Amino acid sequence: MAHESFANDLPTVLAAARSAGVVQMVVTGSDAYSVHTAANLAREYPGQLYATAGLHPHHAQDCTPDLLAEFRTLGASREVVAMGEMGLDFFRDISPRADQEQAFRAQLELAVDLKKPVFLHQRDAHERFLPIMQEYRHALPGAVAHCFTAGARELEAYLALDMHIGITGWICDERRGAHLLDLVGEIPANRLMLETDSPYLMPRTIRPRPKTRRNEPANLPYVLATVAQARGEPEAQVAAASTATARQFFGLPERLPESSS
Repeated sequence: MAHESFANDLPTVLAAARSAGVVQMVVTGSDAYSVHTAANLAREYPGQLYATAGLHPHHAQDCTPDLLAEFRTLGASREVVAMGEMGLDFFRDISPRADQEQAFRAQLELAVDLKKPVFLHQRDAHERFLPIMQEYRHALPGAVAHCFTAGARELEAYLALDMHIGITGWICDERRGAHLLDLVGEIPANRLMLETDSPYLMPRTIRPRPKTRRNEPANLPYVLATVAQARGEPEAQVAAASTATARQFFGLPERLPESSS
């Protein structure tokens, strides 16, 4: 929701989310602009929105001491509940790989100092991502593989590191996410989180097909339905477990403030 596409109708988007049962949301910061936007939104909607602060690997070349200092200040605030989105992306290589690794390590060290969990991105970079996480994981309070789209080998490795796994609308895509239908049942309930990755990854199971390509939090129930069916569990059970898991991971209150209820 830090994306510019939500600038003109955010109250409507949040109302639709609440009507769909999505009452608390973590807004991802992935560059200098979106980090501040996410934090400001969390301040504007306390108890409903929370923020992360980090630098996506696509923007690794922007990692400077000054920016890290900004992240340190923001990361120490109550509204920022995790550091990231951070990690490695060797699929597009928008930033040089050496810069990606340097930025990743710098942000992991910051998270260790702040005692904040990390929100992680990995695409086609498992062979470098895993040893870095093995180096830092013991010092982090938590780590989630955001928008997990990889295979059994990666899933097994991340679970062995006591990481959480985030599942998005990718699992609803019959063209490229079908393998997740088998894997999602291997994720312990207390390690599974559901995500929209809005405004991206619109679930392809929505009927009728939406006229817009912008995904939003109100579509999370479609991810829930596909995950529950794949796990052979009632939707209410998966919803309750994944909500409790996310609240525990990010340190969110179970009882919402009166102004947000």
